[in-house]
Amino acid sequence: MKLDIENIAKFVSKEKIYARGDEAVSYVKALYEKTGKGSDFLGWVQLPATISEREISTIEEVASFFMKNTEIVVVIGIGGSYLGAKAALEALSDNFWAMKENDRPKVIFAGQNISEDYLYELLDLLETRKYGIVVISKSGTTTEPAIAFRLLKNHLEKKAGKEKAKDLIVAITDEKRGALRTLATQEGYRTFVIPDDVGGRFSVLTPVGLLPIAIAGFNIRHLIQGAVDMQGATSHETPFEKNIAAIYAAARYELYRAGKTVEILAGYHPKLLYITEWWKQLYGESEGKENKGIFPAGITLTADLHSMGQYMQEGLRNIFETVISVERTAHKLRIPNDPANLDTLNFLSDKRIDEVNQMAELGTMLAHVDGGVPNIRIEIPAINEYNLGMLFYFFEIACGISGYMLGVNPFDQPGVEAYKKNMFALLNKPGYEEEGKRLRLK
Repeated sequence: MKLDIENIAKFVSKEKIYARGDEAVSYVKALYEKTGKGSDFLGWVQLPATISEREISTIEEVASFFMKNTEIVVVIGIGGSYLGAKAALEALSDNFWAMKENDRPKVIFAGQNISEDYLYELLDLLETRKYGIVVISKSGTTTEPAIAFRLLKNHLEKKAGKEKAKDLIVAITDEKRGALRTLATQEGYRTFVIPDDVGGRFSVLTPVGLLPIAIAGFNIRHLIQGAVDMQGATSHETPFEKNIAAIYAAARYELYRAGKTVEILAGYHPKLLYITEWWKQLYGESEGKENKGIFPAGITLTADLHSMGQYMQEGLRNIFETVISVERTAHKLRIPNDPANLDTLNFLSDKRIDEVNQMAELGTMLAHVDGGVPNIRIEIPAINEYNLGMLFYFFEIACGISGYMLGVNPFDQPGVEAYKKNMFALLNKPGYEEEGKRLRLK
């Protein structure tokens, strides 16, 4: 994996970025030594290298059970409890996996919205399918997943019988506390633990992400190894000039100080779409506090060049772009010659599709830089489990450094509670009656 910051030199000098080196490394050290803000939620920092063989084997065993006994597995969760797994599955799967037959269960998601049509149509689909449930929640009371689990649990118990249903439900939750832990104990569900010191958006390398990825048939050992190797390459013992996560964080911060307040993550492969969605939550929820923070946005190219391209080229110049570049594809396909050449594309005859895509990437980067958009490039060799593990950990550790540079606590999310309080009040939740009356007068 490589990081290239040469195309921000016109906007922020390399000297300025490297002048942040000691500060950035001190923040990496703070993450490892748990001396900074949010120190109670830093279990993810050394997690990749400490995942036990027993836990990995147990995840693989449960995944094997689902593979043998289900056609569909519904993963219930919201935010970090589903985005990491969704990102990995979308990146690693065949683009048209939903329309193809295979010998592994299809992993789908619920609890990430409160759409009545979505849940009705999901239950309608499951009526004729063998399915299981993986429910993910520390508390068991988060509204969106709790509603979905209530519906699906009721449906599965009626469909398969209560005794069989308990074998088809796995809970990933707190070790000792919470409504879901209590229910799992009462009902006899198999369980995995979300560590107390790992927040949801940093949980992709816990069973929260690993179990759904394993159920879908992908190699979680390779994913973990990629994260382990990236942990080793970005630790507090790595000099700044070799620590790509620290350099990325310092570059982002200097661009922010120069007025570039929006970061657009771009990928030239549609499989990276949900990597962008996961990244948006990671950075948005971690940095957006105290009226500070870089706003994270995402585009998929070249598709969005025909929609967002005009703004990117000539809109408000408060943006910078980070591109995830993929060195090689999994397949090879060449463009055929057409004797009529009505589309005038014979100059591309016999070229690989990916060569055209790479030239589109390079041409767009040059145009954007010329148009006033600094460009950071992250290159991975290929889209596979190992490189995704590296990418996940890279973004996580860089996020911790970035939050500390901004002076915020990157590991809490107090602003997320505002909508919940209003929603509970408007729905007449006990204890919220007076607030509900006040809101209805607005």
